[in-house]
Amino acid sequence: MALQNIGAGNRDDAFYRYKMPKLITKIEGRGNGIKTNVVNMVDVAKALARHPAYTTKYFGCELGAQSKFDEKTGTSIVNGAHDTTKLAALLENFIKKYVQCYGCGNPETEVVITKTQLISLKCAACGYLSDVDMRDKLTTFILKNPPEQKKGGKKDRALRRAEKERLKEGDVADEQMKKLKREALKKSKSGDDKVAKKKQGSDDEEQSPSASQDDDEETTGDDEDDVQWQTDTSAEAAQRRIIEQLTTATSEMVMVGNGVEKSEASPRAKAPKETPGKLKSLKKSSSKKSETDNEARDPESPKEEEHNSRKKLLEDFKQCLKNGMTPAQLAAHLQSKCEPKSEAMDAFFFVLFEGCGKGLHKEIAKKKTYLDAAVQDETSQQDLLSAIETFCADIPANACKEIALLLKILYDEEILEEEQILLWYDAVSATNGASNGSDGSKAASVRKSARPFVDWLRSAEAESEEDDE
Repeated sequence: MALQNIGAGNRDDAFYRYKMPKLITKIEGRGNGIKTNVVNMVDVAKALARHPAYTTKYFGCELGAQSKFDEKTGTSIVNGAHDTTKLAALLENFIKKYVQCYGCGNPETEVVITKTQLISLKCAACGYLSDVDMRDKLTTFILKNPPEQKKGGKKDRALRRAEKERLKEGDVADEQMKKLKREALKKSKSGDDKVAKKKQGSDDEEQSPSASQDDDEETTGDDEDDVQWQTDTSAEAAQRRIIEQLTTATSEMVMVGNGVEKSEASPRAKAPKETPGKLKSLKKSSSKKSETDNEARDPESPKEEEHNSRKKLLEDFKQCLKNGMTPAQLAAHLQSKCEPKSEAMDAFFFVLFEGCGKGLHKEIAKKKTYLDAAVQDETSQQDLLSAIETFCADIPANACKEIALLLKILYDEEILEEEQILLWYDAVSATNGASNGSDGSKAASVRKSARPFVDWLRSAEAESEEDDE
C-alpha cells in the first residue's frame, strides 16, 4: 500500500515520520443511483487517529451530498461521482482543520469537547490547545457523536476500584443479615421447645404429692448420718499413695530406696543412704525414661503440621467447588478461614487451576470472577501474586512463560493494580538476589517471565508522568 506524508506542507519531506495511505475511490452505480465508495477510508482515518464517520461526513458537507459510513462493514459512501483528486484535496482541508496542531503543525492531536460544548485539539507534542471554528458544519456532527475516551486513567481506575469495593461490602452485609435472620429463627424455635418442656415439668410436679418429697429428704439425711469416714494408715496404703502421686521414674527410685524390708515401717520413715554410683545410675535411667515419654508426647513437627493444614484447605475448597458455591460465597468462605490468609489464598488458587499447564492464561480469563471476588484489598492482591508465583514455579517451563499474559489479563480486569504488581516484582527480585538453590532459580524463572509486562507498566507510567508535567 502506497503511503504519503500527512499534511500538504510536509509532502516533500523524506524524513517525515507521520504517514497515511493514499486515498482510493471507486465509482459505483448508474444514473440517479451513482455513488462514490472510498475503499480505504478506515485505514486513512486510523492513520489520522479520527473516526471514519468524521471524514465521510466532512466530504458530504463540503460536496453538498448525502454521505454514510457503515460501522459493521466499514464502507464509506458519498452520493454522486467524485474524482479521487477532488476528495484528496478535501481530505487535506480536513487535516488542517481537525487533525494538525495549530501551533506546531504536528498531527498527533486529540479531539476534546469542553463543558461549554466547544471543540478543541490537544497536541501531545507541544501541549498547545487549538480552538476549532464552530461555524463549520462538521462540528455539530462531532458534538452529537463525540469521540470515545481513552481507558486506563489512574483516577478512573481508582473510582472503579472504589465502586467495586462498595458493591462487595454490600454483598457481605446482605450475607450477614441472612445469617442473623437464620439464627433468630433457630433461637425462636429452641425457645418454643424449652417453654413446652417447662410446661410438661410443671404438670408432673402438680401430679406428685409433696409428702413423698419430705419422706425422701428424711431418708437421705438418715443415710448420710450413718456413713463413717476413715483413712487407711497402713504402710502399704501409704506406699500406694506415694506411687500414685509421683511419676513413673521417681516412683521406681523410691521403691528401690525403701526396699521390700521397709514395707512394715511407717510411711514417714526415711530411706537409707544410697551410694553415689547407684544414685547416678538411677538418675540416668529416670532421665532416659522421661526423654522417651516426652518424645511420645511431642506434637507433630512444623513441616508435618503445615502439610496437614494445606491438605485440609485443599480438600475444603474442592468440596466447596463441588457443592456449586458462587464466587461471592467462595470468597466469603476464604475470608472466614482461621489459617494465614496467604496459605488460604495459595490453596484457593491451586484448587481453581489444578492441572493447568499450557494455556493457563485462558483458564484465568474464564475464572476471573472467582479471583475478583477473592481480592478485597492490597494485602489480598499480594497474597494472590505470591500464590501465582508458587503455582507457576511448579509447572513446566513452557507454561511458566505465560505469566506475562496472565498478569496482563488480571491488570486489564482491574483485579491487580499497577503498584502492587511492581511491589511484588521488586520483592521477588530482592529475595532471589539474596537466596541460592532451587527456590532461587524458580523465583528467577518466574521473574524473567513477568519482566516484559513489568517493563511495559513502567514505560506507560513514565509516559503518563511526562504528560502530567
